[in-house]
Amino acid sequence: MGTFRGVLEVNNVWVRYSGSGKPAIRGVTFAVKTHGLVLITGPNGAGKTTLLETCLGLLKPFKGYVRLLGVDTRSWTFTRIRRLCSYVPQDFMKPPHESFTVRQVIAMGLAPSKYPFEPISSNELWMVEEASKLLGIEDLLDKPIGKLSGGQQQRVFIARALVRRPKFLFLDEPFSSIDRESRGWLAKLLRWYVDSAKALALVVSHDVSPLNGLADAIIELRDGVLSRVRCFRECLSSPI
Repeated sequence: MGTFRGVLEVNNVWVRYSGSGKPAIRGVTFAVKTHGLVLITGPNGAGKTTLLETCLGLLKPFKGYVRLLGVDTRSWTFTRIRRLCSYVPQDFMKPPHESFTVRQVIAMGLAPSKYPFEPISSNELWMVEEASKLLGIEDLLDKPIGKLSGGQQQRVFIARALVRRPKFLFLDEPFSSIDRESRGWLAKLLRWYVDSAKALALVVSHDVSPLNGLADAIIELRDGVLSRVRCFRECLSSPI
């Protein structure tokens, strides 16, 4: 994977949910010039998840634009960029009756690069096992996902996100169900991944402590607007 140039542009972005009179985010502008680890933080209701999902193209701005690798998220050609992305939402938990095994769930992360009903190859099985080892869940591969604790499930879905080595990693509150002792370990793993894969990770977290000293930039939102940007490495600028 080559070094990114002008990887993400967010220009005067306004997003409103259907049926809501007040925009969820207003006039947000920043640019990420290269790969890195960017933390998005702020109080509840600040617009953090809205911004994350807008950068991923799941939400479309009614004013302004977002571009990943120079492609507008509203363009039909953005589907090819989406294949380079992995997303772990905040509401990841599966119910107890969910019978897919951990191995199957992680393998689902390979689906964007496969044809429908194409069997998984031996190399892909190896990739699944390596991803499980990264997250310390290799002993859970044959267990049903629904029988795992919240912290274990969160590790599984992060492994699913990493298994195909995405260029863009979108994580919404990835520390929420992880025990406090393991949060620093997970933060260091994300830092390692960003550096080794030359990837961009956008991480939403109300708790900044796990990423202290590891994030390249911190974006703070309050009431839907950009309130503060702190850069610790030349990867981000605001405004564009």
